[in-house]
Amino acid sequence: MTGRMLRFALFGNTYQKEKSEAIGLVMTALMKRDAVISIDEDYYQFLCTVPGFPCGPDSPEIPGRQTITTFKDDQFDADFAISMGGDGTLLKTASRVGGKQVPIVGVNMGRLGFLADVAATDFDTCLDALYSGEFTVEDRALIQVDTNGESVSGCPCALNDVAILKRDTASMISIRASVNGDYLTTYQADGLIVSTPTGSTAYSLSNGGPVIVPGTGVMLMTAVAPHTLNVRPIVIPDTSFIELKVSSRSHTFLVAIDGRSSKLPEGTTLRLHRAPYVAKIVKRSDTRYFTTLREKMMWGKEIIANEK
Repeated sequence: MTGRMLRFALFGNTYQKEKSEAIGLVMTALMKRDAVISIDEDYYQFLCTVPGFPCGPDSPEIPGRQTITTFKDDQFDADFAISMGGDGTLLKTASRVGGKQVPIVGVNMGRLGFLADVAATDFDTCLDALYSGEFTVEDRALIQVDTNGESVSGCPCALNDVAILKRDTASMISIRASVNGDYLTTYQADGLIVSTPTGSTAYSLSNGGPVIVPGTGVMLMTAVAPHTLNVRPIVIPDTSFIELKVSSRSHTFLVAIDGRSSKLPEGTTLRLHRAPYVAKIVKRSDTRYFTTLREKMMWGKEIIANEK
């Protein structure tokens, strides 16, 4: 890729003006390479309120400013998508990229950063790697949600997880689960999480699920606050089809796809399976999953409580 002009589509959240320094580092690095920059329109409008960003009439003249355009929804063409935020922002970016198969670079402006693992201060070095080809692209499986009635809003595919949850203060829900047409069990719980290996370190982990290494061809089912103590997470092949039927006293329930919630009526049948495409996540060649896992989970670290 060295020597050719690269196109970048930028995505980000619209509530972190305090991150303006990080945004400036990314924009400066892109502009000095004469990159073609296209920015999600809502994010662009937000950036116009950030001091020093090159878009408003009072902003400084910066070489490459003329290369900035905007787009809506998934109406963009790019060699790479850049997610400016934390892991949550990257999940939203993945839903917007959808089946375009555009590799995603996660610039971490959040906290944990399992997926978004490039610091803004390292972005210039990361960009050198993109232009020289010294990077890898990891294919991450997605879970697709199909319904027999009212459909879910937005992209029906999850990079992390699909959660079936009770609404508000309603009592527990009943979720009848079958795998490949064979009855598994009926969960009496606050909900059920079906996650990819990527999502095993997210919501599922906080509910007692195991860590699963990305690239492992499985899906994970983890109950949320089950009302029987012998219910345990179960790992199944990602070639499986999961069918879920929900009963609820409120006659409705929530389906959250990577945190994007839809309300569905009782009686809706959900069919979950591996999506026909993957999310492509850019990793620098020196990045190691187990190193990231060990550092983010603080394995082997001594935790000393503050004594008063």
